[in-house]
Amino acid sequence: MCSIELVPSLSHCIETVAKEAYWNLANKYMRDEPEDKELTRQIELLKAFLEMMDFRKLRSESEMHLVEGRTVKFVIYWQDNKPSYDMVIS
Repeated sequence: MCSIELVPSLSHCIETVAKEAYWNLANKYMRDEPEDKELTRQIELLKAFLEMMDFRKLRSESEMHLVEGRTVKFVIYWQDNKPSYDMVIS
């Protein structure tokens, strides 16, 4: 199963972190590994996540925990051919 962990902070919201991860993987794909199927799946997952998620809602959900000094991690994955996520707070 393809999943990706994204860790936002007070200075980088979940949308920014997802965009950075997407571009880092896209650059890696173009530079090094165009035949890597797992890398391709991760890029597709991040692209769908960026296109389909309500980032205002995700920021709202995560920022209240970040302000309290807690760590927030989003684990994104495919569910029923759509991007989904679990938010883990520690």
